[in-house]
Amino acid sequence: MKIIRFQDSAGSVQYGRLGDNDRVTLLEGELLSGLRDTGRDATVKKLLAPIEPPVVYCIGLNYVRHAEEGGLKPPEFPVVFMKSPATVQNPGDPIELPRQLRSDEVDYECELAVVIGKKCKNATQQNALDFVLGYTCANDVSARDWQGKWGGSQWCRGKTFDTFAPLGPCLVTTDEIKNPNSLGIRTVLNGETLQDWNTEDMIFNVRRLIEFLSGSTTLLPGTVILTGTPHGIGAARKPPIFLKAGDSITIEIDGIGKLTNPVIDEPLN
Repeated sequence: MKIIRFQDSAGSVQYGRLGDNDRVTLLEGELLSGLRDTGRDATVKKLLAPIEPPVVYCIGLNYVRHAEEGGLKPPEFPVVFMKSPATVQNPGDPIELPRQLRSDEVDYECELAVVIGKKCKNATQQNALDFVLGYTCANDVSARDWQGKWGGSQWCRGKTFDTFAPLGPCLVTTDEIKNPNSLGIRTVLNGETLQDWNTEDMIFNVRRLIEFLSGSTTLLPGTVILTGTPHGIGAARKPPIFLKAGDSITIEIDGIGKLTNPVIDEPLN
């Protein structure tokens, strides 16, 4: 099932099932405890990110070709950093280029996002996918100057500005995606495809990531895991390509859909 989260004409937040020809039917219940399709048509006034996560775990350097483009050896263990829940942005809403704490090197990263559906601790690779509610598209927006030069050797400052984690357009449940490591994944900037690869190239697959992240650690329901990006990032290009106001960027994953966001300068009051 493809699940969307949206505001209706009255401004209430609802869940809907996305069907053929973009028909949306209203779902009743809660995302993490269970939803029921009413069969009634729903009017979508505004599309929202499909989940409000308690935490966003992110994995760096998790595609073979991405490691190669950076001249780096594949890591022995997953490289983990985190984003604040406040970084989450809706489909169609703008990515804001930081201007108060300025960055002029804001980059894109298409990523498969995994949504944990129930409390998970010490999962094994054999049962890891049993804890997954579904999958969505993500853009791990990154301020490379803050990430690499001014962040005190940590990545969080460059990764956790407001709007730096767009999610959507829908959450696709696991019955429709049997193998999350066989999906085409792309980034399209202003109509030009800059990343175009497959999740099979992950160094640590989704099962292994859940096993690792849940080791001696509780993953709460609603936790989002960004699983890394393939090669083709802007910082690795010659010359580099960084986001600028007026851009439009789309993340597309086979079986999930397209997540599109405009890019603007951060409004300063």
